[in-house]
Amino acid sequence: MAAKKKLLILAGDGIGPEVMQEVKRVIEWLALRQKAAFDVEDDLVGGCAYEAHGTPLADKTLARAMDADAVLLGAVGGPKWDSLPFEKKPERGLLKLRKEMELFANLRPAVVFDALAEASTLKTELVRGLDMVIVRELLGGMYFGEPRGIEALPGGGRRGVNTHVYTTAEIQRVARVAFELARKRTRKVCSVDKANVMEAGVLWREEVQKLRDGEFPDVQLSHMYADNCAMQLVRNPKQFDVIVTDNLFGDILSDCASMLTGSLGMLPSASLGAADAKGRCRALYEPVHGSAPDIAGTGKANPLATILSFAMCLRHSFDMAKEADRLEAAVKTVLAEGLRTPDIMQAGKQQVTTRAMGEAVLKALDKA
Repeated sequence: MAAKKKLLILAGDGIGPEVMQEVKRVIEWLALRQKAAFDVEDDLVGGCAYEAHGTPLADKTLARAMDADAVLLGAVGGPKWDSLPFEKKPERGLLKLRKEMELFANLRPAVVFDALAEASTLKTELVRGLDMVIVRELLGGMYFGEPRGIEALPGGGRRGVNTHVYTTAEIQRVARVAFELARKRTRKVCSVDKANVMEAGVLWREEVQKLRDGEFPDVQLSHMYADNCAMQLVRNPKQFDVIVTDNLFGDILSDCASMLTGSLGMLPSASLGAADAKGRCRALYEPVHGSAPDIAGTGKANPLATILSFAMCLRHSFDMAKEADRLEAAVKTVLAEGLRTPDIMQAGKQQVTTRAMGEAVLKALDKA
């Protein structure tokens, strides 16, 4: 059995606790079969943390996250907290986690499982076999740049300000993640920016190219404007393998790419930091879908994105590629067997609950 690792679970709001429960069953499955053992802690983030502590991320929770080998997060937010001050909103808890843990690189795979190719809103032939990853910079750009805020204007009216800013170091560290990932895939990276209208985009393009030329000459690099990339994702998505882009464009493009797969409920993600002196990287894993409060407690939530996020955790944080492959194969099996939650339901398939989908994954693991 692999050595125990510290895993902090932040189930969050809405459907977060329901989908996370199915991951806990996978963790128990691994422990019972002596595949791996984890020291698991549970804590609060988002709206539930505000209800308990008056803040979307308590200091003690952040300390636990900093000490953990990996953090697994469900979802945060919901209309219940829409009226809160900006700094108290559930999403600020997630952003603070990313910032304080220095999670600068977000990996969002967009994989179309054969059994779900017809669930995409695009023609089947455009998406069947799609397997790409968007690497999004998480700690710079529009979301964190200064100055920012809303100010009153003389004579009436107001002005909102956000600043899009990047440095060489911020650009190159996320581009390095993309190039290293590409070396394990098809050695092809597309860097996305708006160098035609933004000076920060010019810098982005120049620094990514400089890094490639100096350290990754074996990787093919192309550049594309963000608006064109959005068009190409729905025109010919299989032309891409690894896309690297900034915080704002990555947010938009990864959601666009998510719908190529048929449902947000199928997409995992990983947010990674730099390795420390001991080679340890802080990391947070979460499904791409939101808290979906309208279906919370109904058994309709799809747990597969959260289960696949845990598979990414096994691979990237715990060096357990074999177990990650086995878990991903189990997901493919249940989909091939025709089991569907409502978000991916198709004619002639069997609709199941959140719990039943998790149970099916466990049965598939037993057979793998």
